[in-house]
Amino acid sequence: MKTLLPTSTAGSLPKPSWLAQPETLWSPWKLEGNELTDGKQDALRVSLHEQQQAGIDIVSDGEQTRQHFVTTFIEHLNGVDFEKRETVKIRDRYDASVPTVVGPVSRQKPVFVEDAKFLRQQTDQPIKWALPGPMTMIDTLYDAHYQSREKLAWEFAKILNEEAKELEAAGVDIIQFDEPAFNVFFDEVNDWGIACLERAIEGLKCETAVHICYGYGIKANTDWKKTLGSEWRQYEEVFPKLQQSNIDIISLECHNSHVPLELLELVRGKKVMVGAIDVATDSIETPEEVASTLRETLKYVDADNLYPCTNCGMAPLPRDIASAKLNALSAGAEIVRKELSA
Repeated sequence: MKTLLPTSTAGSLPKPSWLAQPETLWSPWKLEGNELTDGKQDALRVSLHEQQQAGIDIVSDGEQTRQHFVTTFIEHLNGVDFEKRETVKIRDRYDASVPTVVGPVSRQKPVFVEDAKFLRQQTDQPIKWALPGPMTMIDTLYDAHYQSREKLAWEFAKILNEEAKELEAAGVDIIQFDEPAFNVFFDEVNDWGIACLERAIEGLKCETAVHICYGYGIKANTDWKKTLGSEWRQYEEVFPKLQQSNIDIISLECHNSHVPLELLELVRGKKVMVGAIDVATDSIETPEEVASTLRETLKYVDADNLYPCTNCGMAPLPRDIASAKLNALSAGAEIVRKELSA
């Protein structure tokens, strides 16, 4: 029987302290060689177990085998020099030292497929796998070769499609593309960003999702949010075209944000992963707070299409906090399930 309001996470979960420095993005690995390979798999098992203990319905790898949601994928591609670095402004928000595109980009071999096969072996539950979206990838690089954001995005879309097809063959049920850049570059999103995303999902039979949030709970993002005023209407710019796209699921930030929920009417008919957990605070939601968020979204999203989720990844959070938040997500979803079936 299909689960009503199936819960999931947006992406990353905290890594164990023996694998990487806690509460840190881009944390260096503490292990090397075969020990690192084993350690990543052990961490994936632990992350899966924690999701299962919390009652999460659609599970993931928690991104335990990657340092960062974008750069770990790019590291495995040809045409990008990680030694040659330039400073760029990420999503018009903060400066970062990034690698340089020095030639044609291509993918020699699968990046995450073995990890996905390993996760598939550990569970019979539906599994979701996150990939960076084309626009967010180009926003994390200095392009000295194509010198065109659009050209580079189309190349990445082709590469992502290759990876996605192999992930599907490995048993992944939902492939999610992370596109926080969709909340910033509205003209590009509508001109070619969504088209690039559709190229990335071309030919897939599994479900596909796009995750558009306001970013991890890091200072650069929380400072930016303070400048957005009392209403965050960024989704209004991209939802109409996404509603017409072939993407199955739209994943967005909701709880403790200033997103007007009536904007969800713009994607009526799509499945929606509603962020009911704030990842920018250590404060743990109560199940009733989660339920309240879900009840509000049910005014604009049919119950069969509502997937309770986290606002974004939780890698920067303490493990015990993240675990408690997952428990709250499950408990809150269960409250609303009972109300719907009453």
